[in-house]
Amino acid sequence: MSLHPAIAPGRIAVVTGAASGIGRAAALRFGAAGMRVVLADLDESALAAAGDDLQRQGIEARIVPTDVSDPGAVAHLKSEADRFGPVSLLMNNAGREGGGGILAGHEVWERTVATNLLGPLYGIQAFLPDLLEADWPCAVVNTGSKQGITLPPGDTAYNVSKAGLKAMTESLAHDLRATGGRVTAHLLIPGFTYTGFTRARGIAEKPAGAWTAEQVVDFLLPAMARGDFYILCPDNEVTREMDEKRIAWTAGDIVENRSALSRWDPRYADAFKAYMEGKGA
Repeated sequence: MSLHPAIAPGRIAVVTGAASGIGRAAALRFGAAGMRVVLADLDESALAAAGDDLQRQGIEARIVPTDVSDPGAVAHLKSEADRFGPVSLLMNNAGREGGGGILAGHEVWERTVATNLLGPLYGIQAFLPDLLEADWPCAVVNTGSKQGITLPPGDTAYNVSKAGLKAMTESLAHDLRATGGRVTAHLLIPGFTYTGFTRARGIAEKPAGAWTAEQVVDFLLPAMARGDFYILCPDNEVTREMDEKRIAWTAGDIVENRSALSRWDPRYADAFKAYMEGKGA
């Protein structure tokens, strides 16, 4: 399988949220491709276990406990990565769920936005200047969410943070066109994935409809190699076609002047059902 040129032996991949889930799976794949890997996470015990796992598999790995919502901690992560070697890949994967609607407490909003949106921003601001100065291929991967696109009711702070991350990553990709493709940006948009978030909700075994974190990363790598920006993952319940139609319907709320989030408005239930069944908009 061909790989993005930033995934190169001897280069450094920095992965946040690397103690479990998609981050840990990505760190393992990057290491298997010959990269040296810096793993960052807030959970120090799980991070140590992940680092040990990579090292047992012959991968050069360094762990750096990091709270990505703290710009000082991200600056420390950058200095530790630089001491390890030449960075070519930054994966801003650390995230957290919020919980609650618009009236969730300010602490929910602050910690969710600080981790999911400002964390990647701090990572980009810390690492990007050197990536732009380098003379080798580089990449930035931000882990987004379909919830940041279709905005399903239930976890407003999370939706807002991921919607902001989508916008920020799109702007980053536009700015990086000036590098002629030497530095690229990618928005990873997982489907239903069995991760630590899922286990924290009391689901002990992977649901049949979910992908594993490893499947997500296996989908990510060839998409990066193709130069895809939007890396929209299916899962065992939702196909690419279904995702495309849901996303197009959401955008159509503005064009058609429907109610906000009309997909969940009972007045549009029949129209949305017919649309998904291919019976018109």
